[in-house]
Amino acid sequence: MNELLDQTDLRHREKMANRKRVQDAKVAGKTITDKGLLMVHTGSGKGKSTAAFGLLLRALGHGWRCAVVQFGKGVWDSGERAALSLFADLVEFHALGEGFTWETQDRARDVASAEAAFAKAESLMRDPALKLIVLDELNIALRYDHLPVARVVEVLSARRSDLHVVVTGRNAKAELIAAADLVTEMTLVKHHFAAGVRAQAGVEF
Repeated sequence: MNELLDQTDLRHREKMANRKRVQDAKVAGKTITDKGLLMVHTGSGKGKSTAAFGLLLRALGHGWRCAVVQFGKGVWDSGERAALSLFADLVEFHALGEGFTWETQDRARDVASAEAAFAKAESLMRDPALKLIVLDELNIALRYDHLPVARVVEVLSARRSDLHVVVTGRNAKAELIAAADLVTEMTLVKHHFAAGVRAQAGVEF
């Protein structure tokens, strides 16, 4: 029995040693040590904004100055906004939407709101102290043509080289996906809303 365990342990060690060699070679081949990334969280599944705020929390752990611009969600009381208010010295939070477009039912207001939010985003991108900006639900503003996608992509692509930007929202435009460094698609497998469960504080907002 002990001999069998020894053989199993030996095979595991050899397998992990080979795996480490492969991984070390991959890492050694990466020559860019620092680069501001354009990251897109999209897809029909839940968790796009949640992942962005998780990334922001990680950045705060490194003492980075960050900012959030929310498109479309309106000035409702959200858990992320309340939590980030505890880090007011490191985080600027701008909720500049007036609610979901099906609630406002006023395209002119939606367009004006999106333009104001993107103007704030452009201003924040010029602040050299900021290292990470979350543009929450920007994809929704682009989906409904509240902002010209060409202009948005141009501005995001021209950001300074050390600035990280995260864009969230379903139905990301192809042009934005092409310009991004990282794109993650959240896939819907199952959602409690389909079973009649309403949005809950601490889970959805």
